[in-house]
Amino acid sequence: MRSVNMHDAKTHFSRLVDDVAEGESVVIAKAGSPVARLVPLDAEPSRPRSLVGFLSGRISVPDDFDRMGEDELAAQFEGAGPAASR
Repeated sequence: MRSVNMHDAKTHFSRLVDDVAEGESVVIAKAGSPVARLVPLDAEPSRPRSLVGFLSGRISVPDDFDRMGEDELAAQFEGAGPAASR
């Protein structure tokens, strides 16, 4: 992907549009920082990868996961845990 500064983009806009029509993408920079991308209309927009379900099939969650450690937690709230002996 080619990068051009704002001044060159204004000066050679028609040429840039021709290049983009041929499938090239161009990044337009202002003071050296990218600010815009010129892409063909039929280009698919890039989408961020979804993280939902990315561990599907790799881990298992026990059926009682919401009750794990409930005895220890209850004991701490009732003052019978290790913190209560201080």
